[in-house]
Amino acid sequence: MIQKRGKVYLVGAGPGDVAYLTVKAYNLLAAAQVLVYDALVDAQLLQCVPPDCLKLDVGKRGGKPSTTQAQINKLLVKHCHQGKQVVRLKSGDPLIFGRCASEIEALKASGCDFELVPGISSALAAPLLAGIPLTDPVLSRTFAVLTAHEPEVLDWEALSRLETLVILMGGRHLPEIVHQLVGHGRSHLTPIAIIRWAGTPDQQIWTAQLGNILEQTTELSLSPSVIVIGEVVGLRKYLQPENIYLDDLDEIITHSQAEPTNESIPTPQLMLSNFPSSPLPLTGKTILVTRSVGQSSQFSDRLIASGATVIEMPTLEIGPPSNWEALDNAIAHLSDFDWLILTSTNGIDYFFERLIAQGKDTRALASVKIAVVGEKTAYSLKQHSLQPDFIPPNFVADSLVENFPDQLDGKKILFPRVESGGREVLVKELTAKGAKVIEVAAYQSCCPSAIPPVAELALQNRKVDVITFASSKTVQFFCQLTNNIFPSNSDVSQFLEGVCIASIGPQTSKTCHVLFGRVDIEAEEYTLDGLTQALITWASNS
Repeated sequence: MIQKRGKVYLVGAGPGDVAYLTVKAYNLLAAAQVLVYDALVDAQLLQCVPPDCLKLDVGKRGGKPSTTQAQINKLLVKHCHQGKQVVRLKSGDPLIFGRCASEIEALKASGCDFELVPGISSALAAPLLAGIPLTDPVLSRTFAVLTAHEPEVLDWEALSRLETLVILMGGRHLPEIVHQLVGHGRSHLTPIAIIRWAGTPDQQIWTAQLGNILEQTTELSLSPSVIVIGEVVGLRKYLQPENIYLDDLDEIITHSQAEPTNESIPTPQLMLSNFPSSPLPLTGKTILVTRSVGQSSQFSDRLIASGATVIEMPTLEIGPPSNWEALDNAIAHLSDFDWLILTSTNGIDYFFERLIAQGKDTRALASVKIAVVGEKTAYSLKQHSLQPDFIPPNFVADSLVENFPDQLDGKKILFPRVESGGREVLVKELTAKGAKVIEVAAYQSCCPSAIPPVAELALQNRKVDVITFASSKTVQFFCQLTNNIFPSNSDVSQFLEGVCIASIGPQTSKTCHVLFGRVDIEAEEYTLDGLTQALITWASNS
């Protein structure tokens, strides 16, 4: 048997946000079997890989235990030799201060196939996102990109003569950078911008001059940041949308009362809103999306398109029922039924899987009418070339009974559903109206064994603004999964104080009220589109 040949892709992750990934990088992540990533890689990108992808954090962190470069090289070679498709994900571009040379040498020496995939470097993206042009016909005909990781080895005399400098890894060495530039003849009035966490919802920008930037940033953490020094920084106010700034009030009063002089140095301004000033309504909101393992991320994509930072936390695992006998028996006698009721895409998927397994196709349903709950379920049915005979006006099961288009007395109804914890009320109401309802287990749902590390950290550090729930089961299993996260002396509702709870509809809201004591948002239309719109309305009013 020929062993599958592995390959290592050295991929640039861009400045942070998944929106700045190249299409090729996104596709490689979606097919990765092993992901080896750095510390500055945004947590969103870890959600792009398949659920069974092995994720290895090898980020180097100053002052903390880190994976050595030799160990990283061995990991890449090891998994490549095992026939895996390996993505080595690096912040920015892999060949710009990315230490790729050592990894490439190790791969070549071991006979490993590899490929370089470019990314947008923060050296270029950060100034752009801050509205700072690196070139200008008058102010900047050249710029240099450098790392200040080891400032003592740089030729500061030559650098001080260049019009524009872009400095990476310089946050901790800002005092030395200022000292060297001013000491080598650069004016203390030279504009400077510090862009921290560029391209993420946490982006912050400080603008000042070499002469006063240290005074204004003494107590602040500036890493990771990109520093831009040069007259082009002054063009920012002309090239960006309007933003909200916070000035020091005492400084404003002092400057307004004093006579201006040529030597006065304006107080730098801290931008409160993240640049660019965006019309996207969910910008700045971190939303935890609870969903099924392996489920499509279309809902997350909608939220991201509206500006949100999304963290996915699977809270359901869907699988076959413990026994197929009841469903198989019902399928064998489909002609005995008047109606088939389908309330979820999972029910549809497993019903048609068993239909085909028994050697039948959709023609077996020729004499059976089909009712579905919700547009998503209707869409799923259409994928099997079938149109529903009835969709209730409100996308909940209770509305199905109230608006049923047929007399229910004496009707025989097949209801494939989840094995446990399904819609007992629906069955009772149909039965009360004279229908004979045959319930059969089509699938079962259970709680996953663990929480993704990204979601766990976000909850522990209280970095989540909203948690969304699309079913009662997601609420129940969320509580079960988070038992070990919350302190033993507090309950879930106490720990989630200040976090917005968003529900897709009334049944899910009832469970939220039972387990959390509240629900803050309920979709008016009980669909994922409706929930997205409810979140946008909430964000606009908050």
